[in-house]
Amino acid sequence: MFTGIIEEVGTIVQMSRGAASAVLTIQAQTVLEGTRIGDSIAVNGICLTVTGMQNGKFTADVMAETLRRSSLNHLGAGAQVNLERAMAANGRFGGHIVSGHIDGTGEIAAMTPEDTAVWVEIRAGAPLLRYIVEKGSIAIDGISLTVAKLTDHSFSVSLIPHTGAETTLLGKKPGDIVNLENDIVGKYVERFLTTQNPAEEQTGQSSIDLNFLAEHGFC
Repeated sequence: MFTGIIEEVGTIVQMSRGAASAVLTIQAQTVLEGTRIGDSIAVNGICLTVTGMQNGKFTADVMAETLRRSSLNHLGAGAQVNLERAMAANGRFGGHIVSGHIDGTGEIAAMTPEDTAVWVEIRAGAPLLRYIVEKGSIAIDGISLTVAKLTDHSFSVSLIPHTGAETTLLGKKPGDIVNLENDIVGKYVERFLTTQNPAEEQTGQSSIDLNFLAEHGFC
């Protein structure tokens, strides 16, 4: 489990590709402190397992499914990546609940400065946008951000100077692909509301209706 508060920016020094998978070697410093083989590190928001460490670098295996669903397939040696260690139980929860399981990718549509901040608009498909709400949380390349605008085809976030300086997002340009992880709470709520209990399965009717929602403060 992660928070979306990036600890440092690392550099991919090697990406050894197999038939459908890959092995990453990443140069880092902060995230290696106290880290052991088998621990988890989020790389651009993707939860990866540390398989080796040596001389300021760590390695991690990337399965085919991860390459298909994420932006890692577009990266190579020299690329910079956002890094975060798994959240410590005694640490501050400064971002939001980030699992490190990417839902899909989006494409940067525009980057627009506004005083000290920068607006970043990201196009995404309907399956991702359905879980995004204005003023809700979204993880972009592992960065915990607040959705400031939402349309039928895209959403926008606004980056303060500190976030821009400490992450890779402002180093990207329109057309670049980024990893997206929706707020996990919305996905669970949908699952609970659309899954019938055994009694409902027999009757084919759900006990959730407008009256139920009104009684529980949803209408």
